[in-house]
Amino acid sequence: MYLGWNEIEMMVIEDKLTINSELLKREVICDVLMPEDIDNIQPLSLLLLNDGQEIEALQVKQTLQSLYDNNSINPLVIVAIHAGDERLQEYGVANRPDFKNRGAKAGLYTQFIISELLPAINELLPEHKFKTTAFAGFSLGGLSALDIAWNNAGLFDKVGVFSGSLWWRSKEIGKGYTDVDRIAHAMIRETNGKPELKFWLQTGTKDETADRNNNGIIDSIDDTIDLIKELEAKGYKRPADINYVEVVGGGHYAATWAKAMPKFLCWAFGK
Repeated sequence: MYLGWNEIEMMVIEDKLTINSELLKREVICDVLMPEDIDNIQPLSLLLLNDGQEIEALQVKQTLQSLYDNNSINPLVIVAIHAGDERLQEYGVANRPDFKNRGAKAGLYTQFIISELLPAINELLPEHKFKTTAFAGFSLGGLSALDIAWNNAGLFDKVGVFSGSLWWRSKEIGKGYTDVDRIAHAMIRETNGKPELKFWLQTGTKDETADRNNNGIIDSIDDTIDLIKELEAKGYKRPADINYVEVVGGGHYAATWAKAMPKFLCWAFGK
């Protein structure tokens, strides 16, 4: 008999999921965080996290447990996917490498998520259908999560982008680059229709110091705000569809993303 999640004490346990990926030609290790009494809990949601090897630095387990203790979120399974040695090739935007040809395997990584990882999760938890499925990532992993969710909105409901590498561009600065060459922005602009997704984006005021257009605003914030404008041009609304968090003094590192994590989890899976 399934129980309502608030009828039992929620304790977070850890497991491992290892996939010998034919697509990526490597062993993919995933850390799995789930409620202890998972067999008796419905409904569940699912969160995929890029750069899962940083899960301890991001304090994900502690944050999740604290939110359960405070009855702040509904139960979920987090699958934190470890990046491999070819992170700069596997992350990015599928079929759109940057000006240095980075992200050339992003299409394969997308296929891995869809045809190898999600089926493995369903095999691990065969009795569960997920109420909400979200994908999130940090820096280049955030760009990857956005790309995969945007182009597979039938599989995902929400996407989280922490300090996303939204500068990802097809031309080098000083060699004909304009803002039109930002790959994620172009992907959204050129897509027909409006995928059924909700978006959570975060920056830190100290993510970087670069300021391409010398407007006094760092590129990380400029690129994120411009992405939001592209989403709004598609018809998405703030705050119903888009949530933006700017961490004052926040940097491009795990400590800032850990600080923002509770806000994201409450946004994506809150009561």
